[in-house]
Amino acid sequence: MNCCFSVKDNAVFLQVKAIPSSSRNEIKGLENNRLKVRVAAVPEDNKANDELINFFSKILKCAKKDVSIYTGKKSRLKTIALPLSAKENLEELIKCV
Repeated sequence: MNCCFSVKDNAVFLQVKAIPSSSRNEIKGLENNRLKVRVAAVPEDNKANDELINFFSKILKCAKKDVSIYTGKKSRLKTIALPLSAKENLEELIKCV
């Protein structure tokens, strides 16, 4: 089920809808071909983006330096760039959503 990510140029691009200021970090399912993610940080001073990077690096078991917000830094609709090595873990994660 590759509905919310694609592979290009040796990277994985994940489409996300971020919901900041939530009670905890968690994945809440799929919405319009995007992974819906609650983030515990506020959307000020890049805190929610940093928390999103920390969250995905932890659950996908990859280095924080290899995870970045590719598009949508000031939007709830984001594309997150991940290393190609995270693809298998991401596929397993999406199966559980």
